[in-house]
Amino acid sequence: MEKETTFDDFLKLDIRVGVIVAVEDFPEARKPAFKLKIDFGKEVGVRKSSAQITVLYSPEDLVGRQIAAVVNFPPRQIGPFMSEVLVLGFEDANGSISLIAPDHDVPLGGRLY
Repeated sequence: MEKETTFDDFLKLDIRVGVIVAVEDFPEARKPAFKLKIDFGKEVGVRKSSAQITVLYSPEDLVGRQIAAVVNFPPRQIGPFMSEVLVLGFEDANGSISLIAPDHDVPLGGRLY
C-alpha cells in the first residue's frame, strides 16, 4: 500500500466522465495503443488520449462507451501524438488494462467524488 494522502490532495485530481467518440490505431506507439477522442461535455470539451487497451477492446467496442479520465494533467507527448487526458483503468491478471467506467450512463463531464 502507498503512503497515505489527504482528501485535499485527492480533490486536486479532476476526474471526469466522457464518451469515446473516435478511435484510431496508433502504430507509432512503442506498445500497442489506440488514439482516442473523448467528449467530456460543454465545460471540458473534446480531448485526445493515447491508451494501451488493445488487448481487451476493439475500436468498435470503444466508440460510444463512457470512461473515466483525469482531465487536469498537462498534455504529454507520446511519440508524434499529444495526449491531453489520462484514461483510467486497472491491470487484469494478465497485465491488460480494463477501463474504469460508471455502471450507468451519467451526464458527460460529471466529476468523480
